[in-house]
Amino acid sequence: MIKTMLALFLIVGSSENLHLSLPIGVKNRTSLENSKLTDIGQFGLLRKARSTVPAHYHTGIDLKRPTKNYINEPIYAAGKGKVISVREDGPFSQIIIEHIVKPRDTIWTVYEHILGIKCHVGKIVMENTTIARFFNRKELDKYGWQFDHVHFEILRIKPVKLKRSIKFPEYFYKTYAISCHTHDQLRMRMINPLEYFK
Repeated sequence: MIKTMLALFLIVGSSENLHLSLPIGVKNRTSLENSKLTDIGQFGLLRKARSTVPAHYHTGIDLKRPTKNYINEPIYAAGKGKVISVREDGPFSQIIIEHIVKPRDTIWTVYEHILGIKCHVGKIVMENTTIARFFNRKELDKYGWQFDHVHFEILRIKPVKLKRSIKFPEYFYKTYAISCHTHDQLRMRMINPLEYFK
């Protein structure tokens, strides 16, 4: 066990300071300058209650597709890390990656509304690793064009551990996506990507 943890630290956390990049293929992935958000894709925006979802603050940013590629527009890992959860569930498919920023500091990134997942739990990914793709036209026609973006989050505290599921065998954690009901909860759990990439 100790050898496994040491090996993981050497692979994932050997750098003193990890800097994240945007998960989309824009010219400069360290800046939001060439990226666009959906109309309701701002961090911290109050989302109204719906029939199955309570009112909540938006915990990430919704990044629009950066090109006109509706076949295989890639989604990249934001930085060096280890995949800890994968949910393959149509429009709500999700990947969570754990990143060691400093020896005693960890953050987590979340990628949702994605398809064509190319990684599994336990995989070590790098900043340029393609982990999934945006929906293609056929999938958008099936699920809805409101999913023509990637929902991206940065968590400051560990996501919520789930019980093992036969239906989703690699879905080990869930995020705080619809459970931030106050500004204090949002600040305690999340990092604002708009501030991070300023």
